Amino acid sequence: MAKVKHNNFLDTVDEVITNATNAGVIHLHAEGDELNGRRITVNGNSLYHFGTTGYLGLEQDKRLKKAAINAIQKYGTQFPLSKTYISHPLYAPLEEKIFKMYEHPVLITKNSTLGHLAVIPTAVREGDAVILDHQVHWSVQSATEVLKSKGVTVRMIRHSNMEMLEHYIKDLRNKVNKIWYMADGVYSMYGDFAPLQDLMELSQKYPQLHLYIDDVHGMSWRGKHGSGYVMSVLKELPQNILLFGTLSKTFGASGAVLICPNEKLHKKIKNFGGPLTFSAQLEPASVAAAIASADIHLSPEIYDLQSDLELKINYFNQLLELTDLPLVHKNDSPVFYIGTGLPATGYNFVSKMMNAGFFVNLGLFPAVPVKNTGVRITISRHNELMDIKALVDAMSYYFPHAMEETHTDLTKIYHSFGIQKAEKNNALDSQIIELNMKYTTTIQQMDKNEWDTCFSGKGTFDWDGLNFIEKVFTNNNLQEHNWDFYYITIKDKEGKMVLAVSLTSALLKNDMLSNVNTSKIIEKMREENPYYMTDVVLSSGSVFSEGAHLFLDENNPLHIKSIRLFLEKLDQIKTQVGAKLIILRDFEKTNTLNTFLHEQGFISIDMPDACELTNLNWNDEDAYLNTLSKRSKKHFRKEVKAYESYFMFSIVEDPTLAQIDHFYSLFEQVWNNNLGINTFKFPKKLFIEMGKDPKWEFLVLSLKAEAKNSDNAIGVMFCTNSGDTYIPSLIGMDYDQNEKFNTYRQLLYKTIQRANELGFTKVDLGLSASFEKRKLGATLIPKLAYVQADDNFSLEALDWLRKD
Repeated sequence: MAKVKHNNFLDTVDEVITNATNAGVIHLHAEGDELNGRRITVNGNSLYHFGTTGYLGLEQDKRLKKAAINAIQKYGTQFPLSKTYISHPLYAPLEEKIFKMYEHPVLITKNSTLGHLAVIPTAVREGDAVILDHQVHWSVQSATEVLKSKGVTVRMIRHSNMEMLEHYIKDLRNKVNKIWYMADGVYSMYGDFAPLQDLMELSQKYPQLHLYIDDVHGMSWRGKHGSGYVMSVLKELPQNILLFGTLSKTFGASGAVLICPNEKLHKKIKNFGGPLTFSAQLEPASVAAAIASADIHLSPEIYDLQSDLELKINYFNQLLELTDLPLVHKNDSPVFYIGTGLPATGYNFVSKMMNAGFFVNLGLFPAVPVKNTGVRITISRHNELMDIKALVDAMSYYFPHAMEETHTDLTKIYHSFGIQKAEKNNALDSQIIELNMKYTTTIQQMDKNEWDTCFSGKGTFDWDGLNFIEKVFTNNNLQEHNWDFYYITIKDKEGKMVLAVSLTSALLKNDMLSNVNTSKIIEKMREENPYYMTDVVLSSGSVFSEGAHLFLDENNPLHIKSIRLFLEKLDQIKTQVGAKLIILRDFEKTNTLNTFLHEQGFISIDMPDACELTNLNWNDEDAYLNTLSKRSKKHFRKEVKAYESYFMFSIVEDPTLAQIDHFYSLFEQVWNNNLGINTFKFPKKLFIEMGKDPKWEFLVLSLKAEAKNSDNAIGVMFCTNSGDTYIPSLIGMDYDQNEKFNTYRQLLYKTIQRANELGFTKVDLGLSASFEKRKLGATLIPKLAYVQADDNFSLEALDWLRKD
């Protein structure tokens, strides 16, 4: 399998967000002449507001509003000067009051994002390491990107997985100075809490461990003086913790606050934190509102406000317990998450709730994994008890309708989130009435003619090709060389084929598609543990095949139902084999399933362009050259033809074991130099079976000066065929000789010559090295893969989805 492009993370997000925008559930505009916190008007409809993060409702408090208005009258709309030079008159009173709340040195920042950008590169030094929680806020993750350029190790753990955290601590403790674990105090999507007691025990066990906690969603509604969830648990701020709070959200004003454990670190961050030094300071109105809020926090009134919110949170929890709504994490924070699993279900449910008069937030990628889409509901003091009751009644009524209309059910949703509940799933039974699905685990049980009608000429997965692959990748000594195979066909009542697909589950490296530097680091770790960071992956096709692995008759009116039935079965197989990732591969970019697959919880990623050559049936080299552009002709003469006289070319169809050994050593050179496609090395058995199979042949290049026989080969192309297509599947080369004699280009040309000589109408040149192949006449076809990852799948494995 060729390397998937590291497509820009923004492109992936853009496609997901665009789908949600088109569904009318995000990028909305509030309307009206005023806001009161309880209701919000969208598209002309007045909705009960269950999406605010102002949990105590202080943003509507008259005292904060009055303070802001007075500040504008006295000091203007802004104080346009860096705070490093001078701060406006209200800053010092605010800092004094916030200090009283925490009794530790504080720094006020413009917002939490700029705060993290200022603090993290200052607090984390060269020689330290960072471990990020999977769900720590994006602003924290983004700020750590600066550290990587300094050589700081940055890793991720699965959400709140203390076992994985300790594993990384043990691995890093003898290599770095401080180890920073970065997490949220209260997580903004599920509303769950950081396991603070466990973290404190770990920090006592490993003194190198320092904690960096973003507690912006824990502020005000919990803790002494509203100092937040973290302080409510710890009571005192330990020396190994940096804590971020907010002056916006529940605090009701604007800005953020860093709480430092000591004056030394406080001074260093104040002096060296870039955004603190160079960015604008908070406007007088914002600071004045924050002062008014701080006065409330420092008074007994804050506890009355907290109690009022707690009553409403408890009431909401009590009502939810009487329903079947899939609450992902039960807690006593004001943030709740109702899982929908599929994005399509989330879009549908949010639309229904808005039509019914309730504004709720859609939780979607990248804030959560795609198949962990859901609805985030926040409870605030603005909400009346009767509003909360009406919300639960509406959700209970509309949620089953949303599931039915998007072809899902509670069992699937529970499964998506790992919730241990079960309900009978009749979805498959209802679809089988119109469709006949056949499922086997060997190609031997599939009709050869039927299968080849769908796949002949498309790649190494016609009937004979799959029979060959099954023979090679079973009954081997190493687990990575033993694959499981699955074949699905779906026909309509008349027996017409609607869908066919081959699938493989295999142990793959999590960094298979990561960048080369990442793989180099991980391979060092694999010297001690060869299976470090590996997981079972379920994919269409296999790492040995390329091409359109899914046959779908889109003219059949049942083709969408067939796809749904296939995805049902795919999910069952995934559970059965314990796969962490599903990959549906090699779709053309113009495919009509793109939006549908996104709604079913898949993310599209760019693959390298497929390379096909169809300008065959020429009689001589001059005729071949006439198929090339003027520039490509020049390249051919200079880089291919000029070296042809150095080589002796031969075709080996029945190689000796000695030849196989040599060919395999050439393949190993390619494999060793290709960490960008970091797979387990194919076994020698593959090449032995190629030598026995009449559909395989070896195109061999030797240097004439040294060539007595093919044992001295410096390049070999391993080729097969399917239908009218010639397929060079793998290559072996002496890398030193390639640099001298352009062996790779020579092999490409000899492959094209051989295909033409045998009368094939197409050469499938695969997905890699497209620049070289295009110069020899190949057409490039843009390709996509669709990926669906477990929530528990290691983030290192998905790093290539998130950034270039």
